[in-house]
Order: sequence, then structure tokens, then C-alpha cells
Amino acid sequence: MHGPANGAFYAIYYPVLAFIGVPANLVAIIILSRGRCGLSRCITYYLVAIAVTDFLVMIVAVILNRIGGIYFRYSVLSTTPGCAVSTVLVYATRDGSVWLTVAFTFDRFVAICCQSLKTRYCTEKTAVLVIGLVSALSCAKNVPFYFTYQPLYSLDGVSWFCDIKSSYYILPAWQAYDWLDHILTPFLPFFLILLLNALTVRHILAASRTRRRLRGAESHGDPEIANRKRSIVLLFAISLSFLLLWITYVGHFLFVWITGEAYFTGLDFNDPQFILQETTNMLQLFSSCNNIFIYAVAQTKFRDELKKVLNCPFVTLTFCFKWCVIKQLGASNVLFKVAKV
Repeated sequence: MHGPANGAFYAIYYPVLAFIGVPANLVAIIILSRGRCGLSRCITYYLVAIAVTDFLVMIVAVILNRIGGIYFRYSVLSTTPGCAVSTVLVYATRDGSVWLTVAFTFDRFVAICCQSLKTRYCTEKTAVLVIGLVSALSCAKNVPFYFTYQPLYSLDGVSWFCDIKSSYYILPAWQAYDWLDHILTPFLPFFLILLLNALTVRHILAASRTRRRLRGAESHGDPEIANRKRSIVLLFAISLSFLLLWITYVGHFLFVWITGEAYFTGLDFNDPQFILQETTNMLQLFSSCNNIFIYAVAQTKFRDELKKVLNCPFVTLTFCFKWCVIKQLGASNVLFKVAKV
């Protein structure tokens, strides 16, 4: 992801993505933090954490890494230490976002399918512990990437850009680390989200059939079944969005692994291999700015809070305008009375 993305399309796409993604995640953080969306505090903690990591992905991966690489080619981030630190931060925030989605999916799986475990696991304390653990492990797991890079060239004693050391492809330890990196993100999360959602769907369908048999003719318009359906809309929307936007990344990695071809490192940015490789990055980054739209579609109370937040600047401006008008009219009345006297 840390490679160049030259070309007019990418020069437009990434600024637009940042323009949408940064404020969208900030608004999501504000709305969810207020706790007025009708969600439990446990769910709220996970969604706020996901929004925060997505916001960091927008800052680090989109603005500093992609936009910085396109428009500010020879900035401090292009030095070898800056490039290496930027890469570690990109991967750390990416992994945090992915594994928090897995943690949220598992939490909802327990809440829906494991009633005996629900009261002990689906708590605020557990959510905070899981979020902290995922964040810490995401950072620790990607620190070794810093030591895989060497300067592409040196100029006046300054090391520029990052070139992967040949030992990364030769030493068994680095090869094992590379496989571990790809297994942990995104193969294992991809598999876990598919599995947990499949089990959740099976449990819901079985429970719904049982409830219909018990209620018989009264099953039509059953409020309990309706509540269950609404409760999983948010879970499935977030999970399916992740799966759809990451499937190209998984497919590209499998293609490289099966064919034995290397990742694109050339300078022909019209090459189909580069276009495919950069498309996976674009979709992967887009997955970090679309959750607010999922919330808005899936949650009525979130839409209501979103309207309030969006109307807030206009309400404030209207209030200030009325206050200024009233103050001006009051001052005019005073002057009129003084002049009359």
C-alpha cells in the first residue's frame, strides 16, 4: 500500500476519499459517543473504536501516505525513516480496523447465539479490554516492518524512499513473518467473519422457525421476530461491506501466490497489474469511510442524530443572526429615545 499511486485518476480519487472519509468518521464518532442511538453501551464502544481507527486510516493511509506521495513527493515522509514509520502506521491502523470489525462480529455472535455466555462476555468491561488488546497487538505486530526497509538512494547524506531489503525474501524468519502478516490480515478475519455470520444466520432462522411453530397463526407481525431482524441488520451490513471491499485484496494475493508473479514495482502506471494492485488498495481504503452511511441506512435513531448534527451549524448561525438583529434593534431604540429627549 505504501508504493506510489501516480496518475490523474488517483490524484483525484484520494483527495475526494479524504474529503468524505475524514468528516464522515468524525461525525460518526461524535454521534455514537453521545449514546443516543438506542444501542447498548457495549455495541457503542465497538462502533466508536471502529470509527476512530477508520479515522486514523484516513489520516495516515490516505492523507499522509497516498496524497502525500502524489502531491508532496519529496517531503519528510519520503525520507527512509519517514517512509518506514508511515508504513508501520498504515498497517497498524489497517489491522486495528479489520480486527475490531471481527471483535464486533464475535460480540454480536455471542449475544445472539450464546445466551449462557452473553451476560459475562457482552459487557462494557469486556469491550474496553478487547478494544485495548486489539489496538496494542495491531501496533506490536507491525513494528518489524520498520526493519525491512533500506534507502532507495542517498543524496547529500539524506536517505530517500524505501526499498525492501533482499533478506526479506531470503531469510526464513522474514518469509514466515510475511505469511503470518497475510494470514492475520485479511485471511483469518475474512474466514472468521464469514463463519460467524453463517452461524448467526443459521441460529436466527432456527429460532424464528421454532417461535413461529409455537405461536402458530399469531406469527404474523410478531414483534419479537421483527426486533431480531432489526438487531442484525447493522451487523450484517458492516460485515458484508468488509467482505465485499476486501475480496479483491484476497483475490489479488491468491493470484500472486498461485502464479508466482511478484507484486508490481515498475514505472508503467498503465500496466494492468498495477491497476489491479492499486484497485485493491482503493477498495480497501474505501472500506474505512463507508460505515457512517451504513449506520444512516440501518439505524433510524442514528439518522435522527445525524440530522441534528448536520443542522447544528445552521441553527447556530440562525441564533447568532437573530441575536445580532435583536441587539442592533435594541441599540437603535436607545439611540432613538436619547435623540427624542
